[in-house]
Amino acid sequence: MTAFRIASGIVSAVVAAMISTAPVQAQDLKIVTSMPSLGFPFFVHMQNALNAEAEVLGGIEIINQDGQNSAPKQTADLEAAIINQVSGVVISPLDSVALAPGVKQVIDAGIPVMTIDRRVDGVEGVLGHVGADNVIGGEAQANLIIKLFPDGASIVNLQGQPGASPAIDRNKGVHNILDSMSDKYVFVAEQTANFAREEGATVTESILAGLDSPPDVIVAANDDMALGALQVVQEQGLNIAILGFDALPEALASVRDGGLTATIEQSPGGQSRLALQALVKFLREGTKPEPLVLLEPFAITKDNIDKAERLSELN
Repeated sequence: MTAFRIASGIVSAVVAAMISTAPVQAQDLKIVTSMPSLGFPFFVHMQNALNAEAEVLGGIEIINQDGQNSAPKQTADLEAAIINQVSGVVISPLDSVALAPGVKQVIDAGIPVMTIDRRVDGVEGVLGHVGADNVIGGEAQANLIIKLFPDGASIVNLQGQPGASPAIDRNKGVHNILDSMSDKYVFVAEQTANFAREEGATVTESILAGLDSPPDVIVAANDDMALGALQVVQEQGLNIAILGFDALPEALASVRDGGLTATIEQSPGGQSRLALQALVKFLREGTKPEPLVLLEPFAITKDNIDKAERLSELN
């Protein structure tokens, strides 16, 4: 499948253009939005962007569902959407495999489904997917490591939640670049910390205790794990470059203040707005969206922090 790609820097312009051509409110719509867990700030931001976009488009009742980091809970929410005969669903599935049957049930019930951020595997009939090209995001992390350490580096890789498509793709991107230079760039440890800050800290502490010397770099598949790792590194008085992913406000502040070395911008608000616009346009006009829209992530450092989507949220 060919992806329609949008550079993150022009997402706002694309969103504005889509809003300007959106139809005047034609009917009342009831749309379920389902996030993997609203305990993660990243998904809270995506949910808030969906709610704000619904207000802009008008005539939409948004039903927010929190998957609570549980595939059975998120599946049950999808079953409830069918019972409630909603107009459509926007979902970021916790697990790309475990949520596939639930998504298929919704589609079989005649309810259109847009996925955002995370895909579902092996399900035909999904209206479309809007996300970041997480492979490119992982490659951006790897390329920054090469830029920071041109002579080589020892690397700890904090991986995301097993089964989650962003975790799989970001890890793939990092290895795409660095595996061809394994004589210079050596992974001294790779372990999941499940996208969680506390696990990022405990896993980092455990890894550091088992190494003869500290690594040059810790690359993390999201900012929460990176911030957890940073806490441990600072407590131990170590000098280790730490790269996150998601450009959360707290991570951006840390980059600004010299804590984290970098994070990766993937425009989650832009993903939410584009996905809801596509679903509403289909429901009101019958216009099918591009089946796959990928925003291209890029590294945020001190030098280009002004490019971050959520810069205005910094204290």
